[in-house]
Amino acid sequence: MKKPKGKYAWTVTVGEKGQIVIPKKAREVFDIRPGDNLVILGDESRGLAIPPKSAFAQFVSAVFETDTDEGGEDSD
Repeated sequence: MKKPKGKYAWTVTVGEKGQIVIPKKAREVFDIRPGDNLVILGDESRGLAIPPKSAFAQFVSAVFETDTDEGGEDSD
């Protein structure tokens, strides 16, 4: 079975302290380096997701995006 371009799957083992090791190939593909901070998103019905760093700024913008007509803080 040929994998779709740009799609990956790895397995990891959870250690006694709840830690996982991100596989080397995954770190290379997603440019994850020592000291980087990652966001882990969780949905009880869909599981965990670790979005790439490049998506973090977009994610934060979407979370904090507000519509000024919905009773947010006044600018006076």
